[in-house]
Amino acid sequence: MAKNIANKNKNKTLQNNSLKKKTHLLLGKKTDYLFDNPQHSSLQAIDNPHCDVDYVVRFSCPEFTSLCPITSQPDFAHIVIDYLPENKIVESKSLKLYLFSYRNHGAFHEDCTVKIAKDIIKTIKPKWLRISGYWFPRGGIPIDIFFQTSAPPSSIFIGNNPNYDYKAR
Repeated sequence: MAKNIANKNKNKTLQNNSLKKKTHLLLGKKTDYLFDNPQHSSLQAIDNPHCDVDYVVRFSCPEFTSLCPITSQPDFAHIVIDYLPENKIVESKSLKLYLFSYRNHGAFHEDCTVKIAKDIIKTIKPKWLRISGYWFPRGGIPIDIFFQTSAPPSSIFIGNNPNYDYKAR
């Protein structure tokens, strides 16, 4: 009996320590922003509340930023993530903090866009995922990066990606 109580207390301590390590992801707690080191581990998955039906989740991040690894100048993008969940969904605050972690991270547009897709796939193992990175021009050239895991499922509605035609001002 005393051994069971000791094990329960030990498990609670381990659980509390685990939560303390991820305090920056908890609602109602101070947020510790990490602006230069995107980590797959900062993404959190939660149980899909509707595993019995197929539906598409869309995240849109119109103010994504990272740094050019050559010039250290800021790069800006509108990132659109569509996915068909399996057993898990992405916890939205963890995704926001994960995307913010690219703020001072030096990487090319292609690397950022595909790494985000791969990290989401590792975290939730969706049935299908598409990511569109609409990178705003620097030097007069916009770069758009698209990645998807397979052909879009035909049995469900997937909204069209917005058209981001660059218009000089």
